[in-house]
Amino acid sequence: MATLPLQGLLVLDFSQFLAGPSAALRLADLGATVVKVERPGTGELGRSLYISDQEFDGESALFHTINRNKKSYAANLKDPEDLTRVRKLVTRADVLIENFRPGVMQRFGLDYDSVRELNPGLVYGTVTGYGTEGPWKNLPGQDLLIQARSGLAWLSGEAEQGPVPIGLSVSDIITGAHLVQGILACLVRRGVTGEGGRVEVNLLESTLDMQFELLTCHLNDGGKQPQRSAVNNANAYLGAPYGVYQTADGHLALSMGDIPKLGEIVECPKLAQYTDNKQWFVKRDEIKAVLAKHLTSQTTQYWLDRLVPMDYWCAPVLSWSELRDEAGFQALEFVQTLTRESGAEMDTTRCPIRINCDKIYSGQAAPRPGEHTDEINTTYNLT
Repeated sequence: MATLPLQGLLVLDFSQFLAGPSAALRLADLGATVVKVERPGTGELGRSLYISDQEFDGESALFHTINRNKKSYAANLKDPEDLTRVRKLVTRADVLIENFRPGVMQRFGLDYDSVRELNPGLVYGTVTGYGTEGPWKNLPGQDLLIQARSGLAWLSGEAEQGPVPIGLSVSDIITGAHLVQGILACLVRRGVTGEGGRVEVNLLESTLDMQFELLTCHLNDGGKQPQRSAVNNANAYLGAPYGVYQTADGHLALSMGDIPKLGEIVECPKLAQYTDNKQWFVKRDEIKAVLAKHLTSQTTQYWLDRLVPMDYWCAPVLSWSELRDEAGFQALEFVQTLTRESGAEMDTTRCPIRINCDKIYSGQAAPRPGEHTDEINTTYNLT
C-alpha cells in the first residue's frame, strides 16, 4: 500500500473506554503513530471492561477491537519524573486526545491552555459526556445513559412499547467519529497557518446531531412527540411500508415505495385502494397490518425473487452467520486477523476507509501496558 495520509504524525491517546480510543484508532488506521499513555502495570481500565466473557491473550477482546495498531507508554501522572517525560512527549506530538472528567487534565498541567504554551501547533481533542458547562457536566457519560437522556430510546420499538435503546454503543461511536472530523479539520488549518487548536465533542450533542432529521421535524411541528408505528416500526416519521416483516421462514425489510405497486408485485389486492400517498403515513398501521399478514404466506426468498427484479427497495434480514456466508460480504474482505508476539490471534473488522482504492489493514494487536515505554523514551529523547 502507498503511504497513508497521516503517516509521520504523532498522536497521544490519554483516553479510555470507547469514544476517545475509537477516534485514536481511526487516526492510527490512517497512518498516524498513536501512543496510548496509560497507568503502569494495569493500564487503561478498558483492558478489563467486558461486553461478553471473551478474552484475547488475557485481556478483554473489546479492548483489542479499539486499541489495535497503537503503542503503549506507561506513566504515572502523579509521579513528577513520569509527568516531566510526558510533558516532553507533548512537545513532540501533533494531536492529543483525552476524555477525563472536567478538571482532571488541569490538575496535571496537561489541559489545553497549559500544553498550548509547550506546543502551539498541537491539536487537542476532548471528549466529555455532556460538555463542560451546565448542570449535567459532572454526570457519568455512559452510552446507555446518553441514549436515555437524548430521546434516542423513544425512536425504536413499537408504539405501545416503552423506550427501546439501540443495541450497541452508538453514542460513543458517533462521538468518536465527530472527534476525528474536528481533529482533521484543525490539522488542515495547521498546515496552512501553523496554528493548532482545541476540538471539543460530547456524547449528548453527538447523539442529538445523529437525530438531526427527526429532531428537526419535532422542532417545526409544534413540538409533538414522534409517534412510532404500532406495526413493524422502523422510523417514527416514515409511512408504510417502511419496516421489517416476518415471512414464512425469516424476515424481510421493506424501505420506502409505492403501496399499490407493492400490492401488484406481491399479489396483495387489498393494497390497491391506497392510491393517495398521504394515506401511506396517516394509515400506515392499517396498511402494514395487511401487508404483515400477507407476507407470512411465503418465504423471504420467494418475495425477494419478485421484488428485486422490479427494483422495489427490500433486503433479507440476515444474522451475522448468514451475512458471513454471503458472497457480497466476502467480496468486501472486511475481516482481518490481529496477532501478538505470543502467537495469539483474534479476528476483527478492518478500517472502512479506502485510500486510492486500497483497503486499510492493520494486523497489530493492542499493546501490553507499557510495552513501548523504553522505545518511546529513546525515540523522542525523553530521559
